[in-house]
Amino acid sequence: MTEHKPTPPAYDRDRLLGWMKEQGIASTTHDHPAVFRVEEGQALKAALPGAHTKNLFLKDKKGRLWLISARQDTVVDLKRAHRTMGSDRLSFGNEVLLYETLGVRGGSVTALALINDPDRRVAFVLDKALWDAEIVNFHPLTNTATMALAQADFRRFLSLIGREPMVVDFSRLEG
Repeated sequence: MTEHKPTPPAYDRDRLLGWMKEQGIASTTHDHPAVFRVEEGQALKAALPGAHTKNLFLKDKKGRLWLISARQDTVVDLKRAHRTMGSDRLSFGNEVLLYETLGVRGGSVTALALINDPDRRVAFVLDKALWDAEIVNFHPLTNTATMALAQADFRRFLSLIGREPMVVDFSRLEG
């Protein structure tokens, strides 16, 4: 029996940065030690302006895939969010599925990884607090850097890859 080797993603950090530059999307990238959890990067983030993010790769009971990008301090109650999102109960997607669909590993989940999902297998949900932020910060497909984007440039990125996020105000979810 041959071992299944996952296809490498179309975009890695360098190719993403090159593509964004070609598209006229301005960004500032800061390299740093690997960060796997929101709490780990607090000191680093304090020095970087803008809204910092947490990104959740999820699967619902029907097998649909979801990426939620929220401001790092936003509480995302998965027991309530699924109703607003129109999904079944949510759980975290596994590492294999994450790499297969978004081309990133755990700890590097980011809205920018949607560039690796041309088939749109992953639905994108964006926290209203991020949608309203002047500057948003995401990993550029690796957790050893943080990329700052003006909101207009982030929206241009989404438009160029053909993604319209479902914007959810997680602070106002109904019980």
